[in-house]
Amino acid sequence: MAENTTHQHLTDKKRWVIKIGSALLTKDGEGLDRERVRWLSDEIAWLKSQGKEVVLVTSGSVAAGMQELGWIERPQELYQLQAAASVGQMDLIQAYAAAFKAHGIHTAQILLTHADLTDTERYANAQTVMMNLIKMGVVPVVNENDTIATEEIRFGDNDTLAAMTAGLVDADLLVILTDQDGLFDSDPRENTKARLIAGAPADDPALDAMASKGSGKLGRGGMATKLLAARRASVSGVDTIIMSGKQADNIRILFAGEQVGTLLWAGPQPGDSLN
Repeated sequence: MAENTTHQHLTDKKRWVIKIGSALLTKDGEGLDRERVRWLSDEIAWLKSQGKEVVLVTSGSVAAGMQELGWIERPQELYQLQAAASVGQMDLIQAYAAAFKAHGIHTAQILLTHADLTDTERYANAQTVMMNLIKMGVVPVVNENDTIATEEIRFGDNDTLAAMTAGLVDADLLVILTDQDGLFDSDPRENTKARLIAGAPADDPALDAMASKGSGKLGRGGMATKLLAARRASVSGVDTIIMSGKQADNIRILFAGEQVGTLLWAGPQPGDSLN
């Protein structure tokens, strides 16, 4: 990768879609981490105070529901997943609403299925609603409608949902917050010498071998789905950042144009390649 990788141009991005994964929102399988929800919401509220528009895509409803129902392992049966999502969605949205209300910011719950974004009329309606909420200064909190989604109409993971949402709202930047610092050239959980990839074009084929599949108990995604999401977002001309959501100041570091996480460009830039 060339040394001229930079995040400085990201400071000019006006509309951000921020996706928060299940691994960040749960206490090692013990349920919803309300403290992390609070300070991540604090950081997003700060970002809005700097003049940015934010749409939040969140995971966590199934994990929160599992805790409420006393389930340790993520269920495999669709009806059980739907039940957990139904229970957990209540806790999840209430936690966000309370956290943002402390800053005088209204939130709106948006539950989508894949069909909502593939049907022309429903897509247009969802887009109109989302755009109006953004203009009103409201933070849309988007999640998959797990309660009614079937296998045939699922997004598959919220990374895909985030990428499609970025296209829906004509976003300038997609930020995927995860429990990893970004994309590494090998799995950092297995290789202590793994190197963080600072940046590359999203369509660089060399990235494929670096993205490991998810294996957690709570989430459906992994680094492979995040790479696919970045590529999907790039079709709409949206740059993607994959970075850790465990450090409270990472959003501010990114806002300042400093290097954090992995930046995947929507298109190739001269001299920027992993080769």
